[in-house]
Amino acid sequence: MTTDEIIEQALQEDIGTGDLTCLAIFKEPKAGKARLLVKEKGILAGLPVAEKIFHRVDPGLEIELFKKDGDPIVENDIVFEVRGNIVSILASERLVLNFMQRLSGIATMTHQVVKQLKGLSVKILDTRKTTPNLRELEKYAVRMGGGENHRMGLYDMVMIKDNHVDMAGGITKAIEAVHEYLSKTGKNDIKVEIEVRNFEELIQVLGFGKVDRIMLDNFTPEDLADAVKLVKGRFETEASGGITLSNVRKYGETGVDFISIGALTHNYKSLDLSLKVVKKPIWPIEK
Repeated sequence: MTTDEIIEQALQEDIGTGDLTCLAIFKEPKAGKARLLVKEKGILAGLPVAEKIFHRVDPGLEIELFKKDGDPIVENDIVFEVRGNIVSILASERLVLNFMQRLSGIATMTHQVVKQLKGLSVKILDTRKTTPNLRELEKYAVRMGGGENHRMGLYDMVMIKDNHVDMAGGITKAIEAVHEYLSKTGKNDIKVEIEVRNFEELIQVLGFGKVDRIMLDNFTPEDLADAVKLVKGRFETEASGGITLSNVRKYGETGVDFISIGALTHNYKSLDLSLKVVKKPIWPIEK
């Protein structure tokens, strides 16, 4: 689903046949302006979405940006000012805030994790644990926070997980089946990753090969360090499972190439932002 389609459906959900409150209070068009105010320290994300919402509601609205996505923001910062028909501004308010608060929350949490890894070469990845239909936007927010994206979906990378291995009859059978399929379908350029749960499975993968990356799932930092030494750089390595802001540094220091954290997009805290109307001047719009 494209951003435009998401916005269209969200506006229909929120505005429906019209903003009854504004229609009742404002008998004629009135000009006004509002500012997006920061109420909490964080990383900004979602401005392109906000602009699209305002212009979808009313192409005549004018937006002046004072910040850009990825910028650090602090309390009392003004992110942008929007000017035009006050009815259009107020009709857009909640949807703009809903997106920007959530995307900024994801960017902020990602930044906090990335900051813990300063000086290390490891890269932070998101996962597919995203809000249905909002994956593209949420993964964008991860990038604004300094993280990188894992696969977008089931279609752009092979990820052989524990359930696949168990149902295929083992690691080698699962890998063989994947390569047979990729060869038949002309998709040999697709990367292959496999999840391992213990050292026994890791040794099997190292012996068989034919993968690009090994995900070491729920390994302790100590075991992860030993696993990375066993791999010896033959394959990319990724750590996942049980990794938090408080222990991510220990995982990063093991020499692993990637750390994936699902919480970036499913356990974040929305950033506190507010859209406030500037009371004066409000004057009748020329008809």
